Amino acid sequence: MVAQRDVLGTIGNTPLVELTRFDTGPCRLFAKLENQNPGGSIKDRIGLSMIEAAEADGRLKKGGTIIEATAGNTGLGLALVAAQKGYRLILVIPDKMSQEKVLHLKALGAEIRLTRSDVNKGHPEYYQDMAARLASEIKDSFHVNQFSNPANPLAHEKSTGPEIWEQMDHQLDAMVCGVGSGGTLTGLGRFFARVAPHVEMVLADPEGSILAPLVKTGAAGPVGSWLVEGIGEDFVPPNCEIGLVGKAYSVSDRDSFDAARELVRREGILGGSSTGTLLTAALRYCREQTTPKRVVTLVCDSGNKYLSKMFNDFWMFDQGLIERETRGDLTDLVARRHAEGAVVSVSPGDTLLTVHRRMKLYDVSQLPVLENERLLGFIDESDLLLAVHDDPERFHEPVGRAMVTRVETIDASEPLQSLFPIFEKDHVAVVERNGKFEGLITRIDLINHLRRRMS
Repeated sequence: MVAQRDVLGTIGNTPLVELTRFDTGPCRLFAKLENQNPGGSIKDRIGLSMIEAAEADGRLKKGGTIIEATAGNTGLGLALVAAQKGYRLILVIPDKMSQEKVLHLKALGAEIRLTRSDVNKGHPEYYQDMAARLASEIKDSFHVNQFSNPANPLAHEKSTGPEIWEQMDHQLDAMVCGVGSGGTLTGLGRFFARVAPHVEMVLADPEGSILAPLVKTGAAGPVGSWLVEGIGEDFVPPNCEIGLVGKAYSVSDRDSFDAARELVRREGILGGSSTGTLLTAALRYCREQTTPKRVVTLVCDSGNKYLSKMFNDFWMFDQGLIERETRGDLTDLVARRHAEGAVVSVSPGDTLLTVHRRMKLYDVSQLPVLENERLLGFIDESDLLLAVHDDPERFHEPVGRAMVTRVETIDASEPLQSLFPIFEKDHVAVVERNGKFEGLITRIDLINHLRRRMS
């Protein structure tokens, strides 16, 4: 194998694997591992394609600034290429993007402008409109505009499609993909329409997006909201040739996240949230068939960007996307139950250094102090600071000397309304059952509980 000149040479030529541990009906299902691109997603392909096209036609010159709106991995692909080529990059991103993606973008040197994810086109804080405004204000800037940039679908028509066709030995019946900017669907659809017109293009779309209903009924329908990142739209992007789609599926957030979590358990493939949407749709398609077919879908990006979200049971529970045992009392509001080993705590004999390390590791500002399943008190950042500020050697002293023992406890059998007097004092509710610690309830835990009851 010949060494690449730089990391950009490793974009593309990703592996294709068969998924054998799912029920695929009479079909065989294959996954193109786009998470193996150097930036971790399929969008590395279009990042390179769109920047090189702008360089070639003079829209992007040395020392210029690249500007783009992105709700997913396009920003990472652009950041990877911009860093290698020495361009300044400004990205406008909606606030539903995972923290891992934001930190990855900053590590690559991108400048981030965070905006709202709950507004639509025409609103001044809509991410695409904000990017266009910045591009008009900043001298020598290039607005990528992935949604109408012809180099976006061209990347997939020239690379992704031919790779799949060769890896499948020219034997393919259906291709399952999603739509963010529309480039993947359009590029693959154009390629297969030319070389294998029998290949059916199948759309996987989050519930709330207008695209699947548009394919099914011809009408867009109302716009909803969804948690899956990077795919689904409230409009048809100019790059999206929706007429290429033969069949479409709307997939719920819960089904998407469950599928992605199941993919890593069964196949050892760590894919992101949109991968779960595509996998769900691909499995539905396969199981509906009455004759054997060979089907390909995409692992669009790496799940390591979602470890704090869909691979985090507590986040899934807070979003109402995971079920657990209910008891009909206040413990149903406790997000992190002590009995399940979910509470980060210290004992009175631990040192203050241990407190500091656990606060940093788990990004918390206070810890319960437990002994023999009983809550003895709390220690927070203020307690820690007061204990050590004039003598760092006191980090070696026991927690028992610095903790606060006045706590607001409540029995699990008490009614929900009994929480409000505690919250009015700006305290956290400590839930006990028969004198044993069960967990903590905060205001946001109560809000999440009320929201789950609505859904």
